[in-house]
Amino acid sequence: MLLRTVILVALALSQGTEAYKVLGLFPHPGQSHFHFFQPVLKGLAEAGHEVTVVSHFPEKNPPANYHDLPLAGMTSLSDSVSFELFEYRPGFGHFMEFFMLYTWGKEACANALNSTAIQTVLDSKVQYDLILVEQFNSDCMLGIAHQLKAPYIGLSSCPLMPWHYERVGNPTLPAYVPALFMGYTERMDFSQRLANWITVQSFKALYSWFNDAAANKLLSERFGQGAIPDVRELQQRTAMMFVNQHYSLSGAKPLSPAVLEIGGIHIRDFRPLEADLQQLLDTADHGVIYISWGSMIRAETLPAEKRDAILKALGRFKQRVIWKWENETLPNQPSNVHIRKWLPQREILCHPKVRVFMSHGGLLGSSEAAYCGVPVVATPMYGDQYNNAAALANRGMGVVLAYEDITADSVYDALRKVLEPEAMEHAKQVSFSYRNRPQNPLESAVWWCEHVAATGGLPLAQSYSSELPWYSYHQFDVYIVTITFLVLYHSCWIWLFKRVCCRGVSGFSDEKLKTN
Repeated sequence: MLLRTVILVALALSQGTEAYKVLGLFPHPGQSHFHFFQPVLKGLAEAGHEVTVVSHFPEKNPPANYHDLPLAGMTSLSDSVSFELFEYRPGFGHFMEFFMLYTWGKEACANALNSTAIQTVLDSKVQYDLILVEQFNSDCMLGIAHQLKAPYIGLSSCPLMPWHYERVGNPTLPAYVPALFMGYTERMDFSQRLANWITVQSFKALYSWFNDAAANKLLSERFGQGAIPDVRELQQRTAMMFVNQHYSLSGAKPLSPAVLEIGGIHIRDFRPLEADLQQLLDTADHGVIYISWGSMIRAETLPAEKRDAILKALGRFKQRVIWKWENETLPNQPSNVHIRKWLPQREILCHPKVRVFMSHGGLLGSSEAAYCGVPVVATPMYGDQYNNAAALANRGMGVVLAYEDITADSVYDALRKVLEPEAMEHAKQVSFSYRNRPQNPLESAVWWCEHVAATGGLPLAQSYSSELPWYSYHQFDVYIVTITFLVLYHSCWIWLFKRVCCRGVSGFSDEKLKTN
């Protein structure tokens, strides 16, 4: 009996420590996206798996088993942009953003397919056990996964987009699940639900018409006509999707077993603050307001009118203000405002003296605010930032302040609202659920990666819904048959009623005439 137990334990340990060969394909040059992917890749390498990464962001100090194949030829989207980019917001702005994503995806796909890094992967003849690939604005890398004959997991640095749902058998429910670009919460009125439904259906169709068509064309040019199946078919082979969200912040959604929420996976490796910054925070008797609009948007490009409005509002508070500001000087700077060119955001947000975070609503920063339990004044600029800001407000831990509405009074009112105890209480409730999970996000991601590799693509989690034609998935054939039957059924009864009644009345009339 003892020998049997020892053998079973040894087998379990040998299976659990099996090393897999993992390939990461990340052609999009967005650094904030890669901040979400990299912890998964590093976690797999630290677990003993051989990890090869194709991306624009080679690791300076890679762990053992972590190998980079850098992509070149595209400008990183981590480069700073000016606020002037957001001064003009045309109607149908979200559709403009969609076509911007389409352009980026097409360029990134063409650049990657013709790169030395991808050619090296194909020439190496390595049999990979698992491929991790970003599924964002192009699916051309699924063609590479097909060539390598390996199962693949999709990674999304934002909540699921409209074109993601069907590939993992997830229901599309625009009645209460907002589309990524809309800035709605699950509590939508009729007009919002209508707009949300139109957006979801439109974006799904546009992605198929433009993005899928572009990916198919580029893959045909690279490998020859017919060498790669249609990317729509490859999408349905996605084993799982790892998504940068968590219900405590983004709201409860129906998720299939093939969708894993790992929001906050990048929140790790806290480091000590510099002495002067530590003192600045520790000695703030009335608390701290922290301001940062991320790594892309240069705060110092704020129009003078809006900058002075913010400063005027900040000067009315007794809280100390720490602002990520790229210049050495800040015009009209109040005495309670302190500027730094760079700041360790997550360490600051988790300091007990921080009371408010003024942000652009980026998902990494919103996740850190949720993790640390800090109320937010969010000024969304583009993309998923509208939904992130809405989610913060919906959870009671945030206020949405539109960029075009920035005035001294509006900034003051927004800050005063989130400084109330109720906002902090809601933020702490979100923080408790965000932190307390059965397994931390990195452990979950590594476990499921190993499970997908071990099962050859997690076939038991694949939903049959991905194989259904659209009319069957939405029950249109059932509705048509049911409605047709009801119409025919009632028509027959109406016809019979008319025949009987009209004949009876007609017979009665003829008899009466004969009597007379």
